[in-house]
Amino acid sequence: MEPMAQALPLISTSFTVLSAILMAIGWRLIRQGRREAHRRMMLSAAACALMFFILYVTRTLLYGSMPFGGPDSLRVFYLIFLLIHIVLATVSAVLGIVTITLGLKGSFARHRLFGRTTATIWFITAITAVITYVLLYVLYPAENTTTLWDAIF
Repeated sequence: MEPMAQALPLISTSFTVLSAILMAIGWRLIRQGRREAHRRMMLSAAACALMFFILYVTRTLLYGSMPFGGPDSLRVFYLIFLLIHIVLATVSAVLGIVTITLGLKGSFARHRLFGRTTATIWFITAITAVITYVLLYVLYPAENTTTLWDAIF
């Protein structure tokens, strides 16, 4: 596997983790009443999440997806776990856009309501992203990448 194809998954997963860390800091900042610092931190968290997505799409288009290289007896559990991760990531992305929009428009009551849910889902997504990375690239790496469709099915 090309060095860049190996590096991109680690880099993109790192952006997900960094995004969650920045979001946690932003959450703490708003609890301290530091609204402007909160805004900057949350926008930085969103930028990191966007960087993850850009790197993920780039890697998938250039190199393909990494199939699960583990034993067949674990494959169904991995696929269920992956499906949960994908659904959570998608939901948190949509909620993130809504939450940011509400905050920037000054709809703070609704922003706060959506924000708590969005952040919680994103924290879970970040954890499942790290677990997915470890499963695919550390514990059970496949020899070659494949199309996204073939990696899942």
